[in-house]
Amino acid sequence: MNGRAAKKPRDLVNGVLLLDKPVGFSSNDALIKAKRVLNAKKAGHTGTLDPFATGLLPLCFGEATKFSQDLLESDKTYLATVHLGITTTTGDTEGEAVETKPVDVTLDQIEAALARYRGPILQTPPMYSALKRDGKALYEYAREGIVLEREARPVTIHSLTLVAYDAPFLKIAVTCSKGTYVRVLGEDIGAALGCGAHLNALRRTEVGPLTIDGMITLDDLLAHPDPLSLLQPVDALLSSFPALELTPELARRFLQGQRLALGKEEIAVPEQQGRVRIYHAGSLLGTGILGEYAILAPERLISTAPQG
Repeated sequence: MNGRAAKKPRDLVNGVLLLDKPVGFSSNDALIKAKRVLNAKKAGHTGTLDPFATGLLPLCFGEATKFSQDLLESDKTYLATVHLGITTTTGDTEGEAVETKPVDVTLDQIEAALARYRGPILQTPPMYSALKRDGKALYEYAREGIVLEREARPVTIHSLTLVAYDAPFLKIAVTCSKGTYVRVLGEDIGAALGCGAHLNALRRTEVGPLTIDGMITLDDLLAHPDPLSLLQPVDALLSSFPALELTPELARRFLQGQRLALGKEEIAVPEQQGRVRIYHAGSLLGTGILGEYAILAPERLISTAPQG
């Protein structure tokens, strides 16, 4: 006996927590804290927020981790404050000022600059990013003073609107595809206006079908008497897909991984082909791909084995 208290075993927690990530925390730091509070066995986050950014960080626990990739691939919405006239080494408040220029721009000029970055664009990833080159993150090279050539990548800015302008601060709302760096967008807008810029603040408000409704701060989570009650169900991640309810026999075959021909079955089948969420008796079984002739192929299944 070494006198140490036995470690409490982790619980099989399933669900999604919509965390309002605070400034100064990495996404991983926030995940570790939440995982500890919930005493969860398995957890993951869906898309990194920079330490200086705040807002919606969906945390997936247990069975929900099977569907976290969907959120990584989905569109995101942000509120960003762009500080015109000052460029920094990192494109945000974390870096040192590199250049300062006077700011003398009109609303018409701002609208024209924003218009240049709507729709499909090519964006060069920043040196201060977690993208890897030869097994080493770009930000590690940047900290050593090394600047590498980076290839511009296609991203899509679905929506880019002016929220407010109080010089030198420009507040914008952005909905964009995965892989978009809002920091770089802020810098590009500053460059287009001829005065340079960096991101002063960034807050994420939507990830795929998830919004800030039901979002909770880390402090409230830590203080909550029943933190498990704050979890959303696993299918909160899947709400954008049509639902399909199976009979007991079809559910049994679906969970065995069998393809199902639903054309002659007496169940309501969605008209649209593609991904669907599958239920039996109101319980989520997983997701499937609905193809031609109402053929349903299992995709990802929720574990229904007895939990010991």
